[in-house]
Amino acid sequence: MNLYEQQAANRRRTWLIMFVFVVFLVLLGLGFDAFYLNTVGGFPFGTIVALGVGSVSAFASYFGGDRAVLLASGATPVAEVEATADEAGRLKLRQLENVVDEMAIASGLPRPPVYIVPDPDPNAFATGRGPGHSSIAVTRGLLDALNRDELQGVIAHEMSHIRNLDVRLMTIVAALVGGVALLSDWGRRGMWWGGGGRRRDDEESGGSGAIGLVFFVLWLIGIVIAPLVAQALAMLVSRKREYLADASGAELTRNPMGLASALEKIDNASAPTQSINRGAAHLCIADPMGRSMNLKEGFLSDMFASHPPMAARIAALKAMAFQGGGQ
Repeated sequence: MNLYEQQAANRRRTWLIMFVFVVFLVLLGLGFDAFYLNTVGGFPFGTIVALGVGSVSAFASYFGGDRAVLLASGATPVAEVEATADEAGRLKLRQLENVVDEMAIASGLPRPPVYIVPDPDPNAFATGRGPGHSSIAVTRGLLDALNRDELQGVIAHEMSHIRNLDVRLMTIVAALVGGVALLSDWGRRGMWWGGGGRRRDDEESGGSGAIGLVFFVLWLIGIVIAPLVAQALAMLVSRKREYLADASGAELTRNPMGLASALEKIDNASAPTQSINRGAAHLCIADPMGRSMNLKEGFLSDMFASHPPMAARIAALKAMAFQGGGQ
């Protein structure tokens, strides 16, 4: 799959996932209307609220999600960090800016703003909605751990996420996952408040009551598993992005071993990236939570892990380097 096919595929996935989430939100809202407000056939208050929450969440994330992620991680513009750094620190920061300039030229993209996350664990992420509206952030630990070739590989990887429109897709998905989780929590809390006029009506209406009870049970199950289903949908589009960004990054640098070496150092770092929370974990080059699920292959990992196994990514890059050398 070439660059343009990947961009088109990401656009299709964005619309498809948004449609699936909208349907999910509507079902949660309809259940609330039917079983708590007893307004079937009337004003769909719960449905409108559910759609409103999802729409506002997606809209806000699309236009301001990158700033929210940077703020949550404590990221600071590189110029501000450089103003207070010592001479060795300024050299590293200037090297970072030079590498970003090089990869922006190589990718043909506008140069994204660069931020530093004050965390000793090596990691990096890109966020935004596409070329010209995205940012790259690296941790202080990444600058300290990597040499220039390795840093170039990581920046090329993040530039590839911007070029492939991965950042747009995952920013929207993250917002919708949050919206579903919020509505699911409201639904569970609603069960403690009482309500349920529809349930009592169904219990008194014979056969139709049995059908209503079945739907009520299904809706309750939906509320409970909604965050899990939403997370699984997000992960379905997350793992393969990393392989493609690795390959695209190696194409930009013409040096697969630079990124492979960087991933080895990142993988060997034992501490999690504490400055980056779970909500932004899928944006990072490596899982900042250090979850064991990301070390495995198979159906469950494909459904619930945010990143493919680091060993598999490194092996693929080394295979690319070997093939290039053989040619």
